[in-house]
Amino acid sequence: MSLEDFNLLKLLANTIDILLVWYVIYRLIMVVRGTKAVQLLKGIFVILIVTVISDRFQLQTLNWMMEQVLLWGFLAVIIIFQPELRRALEQLGRGRFFSRTTNQEDQELEKMVESIVKATDYMAKRRIGALISIERETGMGDYIETGIPLQAKISSELLINIFIPNTPLHDGAVVLQKNQVAAAACYLPLSESPFISKELGTRHRAALGISEVTDSLTIVVSEETGAISLTKNGELHRDLKIDAFRELLSKEMLSQLKPKQASSTRWNWRGKKNG
Repeated sequence: MSLEDFNLLKLLANTIDILLVWYVIYRLIMVVRGTKAVQLLKGIFVILIVTVISDRFQLQTLNWMMEQVLLWGFLAVIIIFQPELRRALEQLGRGRFFSRTTNQEDQELEKMVESIVKATDYMAKRRIGALISIERETGMGDYIETGIPLQAKISSELLINIFIPNTPLHDGAVVLQKNQVAAAACYLPLSESPFISKELGTRHRAALGISEVTDSLTIVVSEETGAISLTKNGELHRDLKIDAFRELLSKEMLSQLKPKQASSTRWNWRGKKNG
């Protein structure tokens, strides 16, 4: 083997090594995203910055404190991140750590879509106001913490019961995380866009607001008209019929399972006005 071939193989091995390390780091980030662990990671990052600054400017006392924190930090991280580490090990044991999805997850996602559609159809026919936000890639832990934690399995009956008027949880948003109802009565940020139609109420503004800061899907049922709307990426799809709503929701959530369907009819909030 020539020296040139040896260097090429070494370069290829180093490249694969780096890519594998980055992929493992990416998967670990996916495990902790949307949890309190994200805030703890930010705290660790701040500690590292303070350590570098104290060392650079010879702040001996502060530097000693940071060294002690880093010295015992490894043990503290294991204790603090115990739930996330356990979840990662469970996924690794099931062979899911390096896989994108499983048949079981696909079936759960399909059931989740059907439960949401069934509940939305029921509430729309009876003009029961509702606001349901579905977490996707961007974590919604901060908004979940503003509500009442439920951690319950998603079902159409539960969603309907939450939004029945004059019940303790009906005022606010329900946040769905993975295959669970994470919390109810959550506060979502209101959109401050000046282009929103004045006839739209607080629910629609909250749905648009959360879609502007996250990649979540948010469903709105109008209490006045029973109209169904869906927001994503700062766009509002209004007055959706139940079939169009099912198609749009399925397209967004089940795109990896089914061929892309024809785009459903949608109404932009700057366009058609109706309830």
